[in-house]
Amino acid sequence: MEGSGKAPVSEHGETSPKAAAALEVASASGGRSRAASRGLAVLDLILRIVAVIGTVGSAIAMGTTNQTLPFFTQFLRFKAQYDDLPTLTFFVVVNSIVAAYLVLSIPLSIVHIMRSRAKYSWLVLVFFDAAMLALVTSAASAATAIVYLAHKGNARANWFAICQQFDAFCERISGSLIGSFAAMAMLVLLIVLSAAALARR
Repeated sequence: MEGSGKAPVSEHGETSPKAAAALEVASASGGRSRAASRGLAVLDLILRIVAVIGTVGSAIAMGTTNQTLPFFTQFLRFKAQYDDLPTLTFFVVVNSIVAAYLVLSIPLSIVHIMRSRAKYSWLVLVFFDAAMLALVTSAASAATAIVYLAHKGNARANWFAICQQFDAFCERISGSLIGSFAAMAMLVLLIVLSAAALARR
């Protein structure tokens, strides 16, 4: 009987050995496939949590960065903070957006652990993961250029390196890039995982 999901039976009503063996192989294969899909979903969840930590850490580190020099004049006070530069403000905003998205995507990742046959939700995650990767890459790259100028300056443009004076400020903004680049790596892995999960469907 085809399409009934049952093994063919002999004239005496007994299941043939070959059919029974085929059913056992199919059942074992299906079990392994579900276990592999669940493993991918668990790894997806872990990577999202790590990416959340990275983006939140970067946003907080950059957003709380400021330094005031111990000397000042009657009219001037020498202070540096992240929002003096729009690029660093953009960095904080983007990392906050990506962190919020990753937090909101965690329940969907948990659903994938419980329902290994989900498909369209993986497609949604691939799309938004790619969008967030583009955002965080642009923000981290722009911030890296500013950090480089803060350390090295640009003599041709008469941009002076400020890190000799604002050393604590520069150390903080440099360190804030680490979490963002880690989140970029996690997002790349998440996209690869989602593609692998879709390929198994």
